[in-house]
Amino acid sequence: MAKQIEGVYEQLLECAKHEFLVKGFKDASLRTIAANAGTSTNSIYVRFQDKEGLFEAIVEPVVSGVLQLFCEIQETFHEFEPEIQKARVNEYSFKEMDRFLDYIYGNLDEFRLLLDASHGTRFQNFVDELTRVEVEYTYKYMEVAGYMSAEDGEVTGEFLHMVTTAYFEGVFEVVRHGMDRGSAGRYVRMLERYHAAGFDTFFIRDNK
Repeated sequence: MAKQIEGVYEQLLECAKHEFLVKGFKDASLRTIAANAGTSTNSIYVRFQDKEGLFEAIVEPVVSGVLQLFCEIQETFHEFEPEIQKARVNEYSFKEMDRFLDYIYGNLDEFRLLLDASHGTRFQNFVDELTRVEVEYTYKYMEVAGYMSAEDGEVTGEFLHMVTTAYFEGVFEVVRHGMDRGSAGRYVRMLERYHAAGFDTFFIRDNK
């Protein structure tokens, strides 16, 4: 087996990130990536198998990281006593969204790739996994908080999926619009207040 040259792996990732950001996954050229990295396309196939393997090497660690963080946030809240959940739901959500945004802005290029350059890869619908987790824990909170809609079936999984997807797409607009971290925080806090008000308007809490 031929010995791999030190540093080529990292250089390929850096050049690939740039190529994917500029052209998107489908139009990105392995030849261009290899040439910019000072190596051959065979080096890509040896290390990453194919173009999607190269894309995956860039974004997979970030996808895994954000899902781990998001599940941790949700599970921590779910473990609170019911009265604490009801009293602190908005406070907790607003605070933890700052952690979520910090993670996004610490991996900004990778999120730009996921949002706008991943079409044609298994990551093109990565927001769906965040939505799935959010819907699961929203139902859990509704049961704890005594929302009647959770019991009578009026609020379907499809509806929650729709509004949750809209929420996440709104959050990720801060990336698409090139906002800095401070502006993103202000924008998302407004978005959170908007969605929190809508939640309480639509869902009726049983206070009996």
